[in-house]
Amino acid sequence: MKTIARYGFVPALVTALVVGCQAQERPPVRPPAVAGQFYPASEEELRTQVKALFAQAHAPTGSGTVRALIAPHAGYPYSGVVAASAYNQIDPQARYENVFVIGSSHRVAFDGAAVYTAGDYRTPLGVVTVDRAIGQALLDRGDPFVTRNDAHAHEHSIEVQLPFLQQRFGTSLRIVPIVLGTNDPRVCTQIAEGLRPYFTRKNLFVISSDFSHYPPYRDAKIVDGATEQAIVQNSAYGLLNALIANEKRGVPNLATSLCGWTSVLTLLDLTEGDKNLIFTPVEYRNSGDASIGSKDQVVGYWAITVSEPGATMGEFRLSADEKWFLLRIARQTVTEYVRSRTIPAVNPASLTTAEKTPCGAFVTLREKGDLRGCIGRFDASEPLAAVVQQMAVAAATQDPRFSPVRADEVPSLEIEISVLTPMKRISSIDEIELGRHGIYMRKGGRSGTFLPQVATETGWTKEQFLGHCARDKAGIGWEGWKDAELFTFEALVFSETDAH
Repeated sequence: MKTIARYGFVPALVTALVVGCQAQERPPVRPPAVAGQFYPASEEELRTQVKALFAQAHAPTGSGTVRALIAPHAGYPYSGVVAASAYNQIDPQARYENVFVIGSSHRVAFDGAAVYTAGDYRTPLGVVTVDRAIGQALLDRGDPFVTRNDAHAHEHSIEVQLPFLQQRFGTSLRIVPIVLGTNDPRVCTQIAEGLRPYFTRKNLFVISSDFSHYPPYRDAKIVDGATEQAIVQNSAYGLLNALIANEKRGVPNLATSLCGWTSVLTLLDLTEGDKNLIFTPVEYRNSGDASIGSKDQVVGYWAITVSEPGATMGEFRLSADEKWFLLRIARQTVTEYVRSRTIPAVNPASLTTAEKTPCGAFVTLREKGDLRGCIGRFDASEPLAAVVQQMAVAAATQDPRFSPVRADEVPSLEIEISVLTPMKRISSIDEIELGRHGIYMRKGGRSGTFLPQVATETGWTKEQFLGHCARDKAGIGWEGWKDAELFTFEALVFSETDAH
C-alpha cells in the first residue's frame, strides 16, 4: 500500500472483497445464574439500581487511560457503590476493543484458566458479546488455558461485573470471560504470559475480587488496608507476602484476605516492572457499611484502578514541523476520503515520538470562517496521527449538524486541530478558566462538550458557556449544567492559518 510521506502524498488503493456465506446456527447464550440474588432479575429494576449506584460512586480521581481495575463481586446492596466507583474512573469517551473479565472460581475446582467460547453471556440488560476468536486463540496455546464451561455456568464473579460494563459501554461491549481454577502462583505467571499480548491500551482488564471474608468490622479495615497497600506497590511477591502476613495476624473468623487472589496476582504478573502504570486506590467499604450489614462478620471491598498517564499540555509539545505534518495528514485524508472513500496510510516509521503519543483530539473544519464540521474523541488509546485521520473523516462526513463535505468544497476548507489532555472532574465551576479549559458535561444519558476556544471566540461569560453547552450540545436545558457531572480539559490548538 502506498503511504503518506512526510512531505509528499500519493493516494492509497483499497480493494473490497465480498465473500458469500451460508447462514450459521447461533451459538447458545449463557443465561444469568445469579440474577435475583446478587442483583435484580428485572431489567427495569436492575437498570435503575445500576444508575443509582453510579450516582453515588466516587468521582474520577486521576487522568490517563485506565488499563485495568479491581472491582468487588458481592451483592449490589453491599458492594455495588464500590464497584461503580471503579468503573466511574473510566473516561466517558473511552472505547476498548475488548474487556477481559477475570475472576477466580468459587464453585468448581480445576487447574488452569477456563476460557469461555461456547457463546455469549446474557444479563437482564441484554446479551453481552463474547470475543470467541480471542478465546479460541488462548485455548490453542494449550495449558494453562482450558475449556471448562461448567466453571462458568454458575460462577458469579464474572456475571456481576457485566451490568456495570453494560451501563458504561452499551452495545459496543465485547468481553473475554476467564475463570481461574488454579491455586498455584507459578500457573498465574503462565496465565499472565498468555494474556500479555492483549494487555494493551486497546483492551480493558477487569479483575473481580472481594477482599477480607468474615472478620469483625475494625479488623477488616486493618487487613484490607494491608492488602491494598501490597497491591498498589505493583509487586506479585509483595502481595503473596502480605497475604501470608495477614494469616499470621490471628484475626478472628478471617477465612481469606483476598478471595480472588489468583486473579489479582495474575494482574500483577502483567503489570510488575512497568513504571508507566499507576495504581490508584479509589474507594473502600465493607459489608458492615451497608444499611443491612452486620459489623460482627464482614466482607471487604476495594475499588482500585491501574492507569497509564496521558499527555498533559505541561509535558506535551509539538514542534512547528509536527503541527504542519498533522495538518497535512488531516487535509490529505479529507481530500482522499470524500473523493474515493479511502484513507491514505501513514508510515509509522516516519512518525516522531509526539506524533505517535496516544492523545485525544478534535478536528474542526471551517469554510469562509463558518463552522463546517467538528468531531473529536477524548480517549487516548491510539497514536495522535491515527486519531487525527479518524476525526478528519468524521468531521467531514459524520457531523449530524451538516451535510457531508463535497469534493469541490475541500480546497476552500480551513482545518484546525485540538490535541486534548485527559478530562478532570470538577466539583465547582470556580475551577473553570475560560479560554484555557474546555467543558464536558453529562446528565441522564445525555452529554455535550465545548472546546476551550469556543469561549474565546464567542466572548461568553462562564454561565453562558455552560448554558449554551447544556442547552445546545447536551440537550438538558439552559440550567441543566447545575446538576450535571462536569469535567474540564485543556487543548493545544493549531490551524492551517497559524501554520502559514
